[in-house]
Amino acid sequence: MTQAGVVIVGHLPLTASVAAIYQHYGLPPADARLVADGLVRADLRGVWSHGVARVSMYAERLRRGLIEPVPAIGLERLAPAVVHMDGANGIGFVVATRAIDAAIEIAEEAGVGVVGVRQSGHYGMAANYVLRAIERGFSSFVFTNASPAMPPFGGRVPMLGTNPYAVGIPGGSRGDVVIDMACTVTARGKLKFAAQRGEAIPEGYALDDHGRPTTDGAAAFRGTVLPFGGHKGAALALQLDIMCGLMTGAAFGGEVRNPFTGLDGPQDVGHFFLAMRPDLFLGRTAWRERMDALVERLKSTPRAEGVEEVMLPGEIEANTEAERRERGVPLSPDVWADLGREAERAGVKLPEPAADGRSHP
Repeated sequence: MTQAGVVIVGHLPLTASVAAIYQHYGLPPADARLVADGLVRADLRGVWSHGVARVSMYAERLRRGLIEPVPAIGLERLAPAVVHMDGANGIGFVVATRAIDAAIEIAEEAGVGVVGVRQSGHYGMAANYVLRAIERGFSSFVFTNASPAMPPFGGRVPMLGTNPYAVGIPGGSRGDVVIDMACTVTARGKLKFAAQRGEAIPEGYALDDHGRPTTDGAAAFRGTVLPFGGHKGAALALQLDIMCGLMTGAAFGGEVRNPFTGLDGPQDVGHFFLAMRPDLFLGRTAWRERMDALVERLKSTPRAEGVEEVMLPGEIEANTEAERRERGVPLSPDVWADLGREAERAGVKLPEPAADGRSHP
């Protein structure tokens, strides 16, 4: 059904259709489902800029042979707790999932596992991978570099990526901590979609291609997004470019190709994954008890005016996901239309919008 132009679709049939699109382009069924799960989960959590709005982006790169549908991923053990992975230009979701799984497997034995990745691609919402670690009882740090989106501090030409920073920490009985944030004031994908829709963006988000502040979405997408916190965000983005690109042998310093427009070759994105047992120092019972105590202190903090509840990082997204799993995924008309074009091109039927707003299989 539609509500104010928004299409509501059940998450299970939506996932099946997206998976079928990627199977059409040669991804094995399990890998196609993994990609679809990652995209739809972003929409479930309200991170629409990394949801099915990006289906066509990955499909175009597959059509052009810029993503290997069945990559020969290589792993080299460099130290007891360290693996170097060559993603072989596979789709980022598949490469990154194998990397976090490898980090967890090492951490199960050594307490900590580190995996550095080269020759990967855009891997969607970073929270997918810290949530995967949490579901297996592990804390994780998940970093990636990205195509040029913002300048180094004081510059006006994009060189550093948005370089998302994600951390996942299993909680006790009161919920987990999930941090997933770009080093920019907003995801660059939101500028792309603002440009596509002819929408304005807030002041302080971006500069145009002449280095001037702008609220025009199209001018911002041609220009550069700004770091959060000024020099602090720019410094963090540089750190992640060093860890993910320079250290791993991937592209760095402005070399990563843009996933939308860099259609002359593979992206060569670099990632960094660290998984660790959260109970290394205290034991599982003490860990959970102390996490519960911390959350209780946070929740009981006197609230600022207008604030109804002090929230954990990731709590809003978790609540949104729970609601949308029950009621369905809202998609804007332009995203639904774009998805329809991709489905038709792949010979895939999209699900009917849910008649009652619930996500029936």
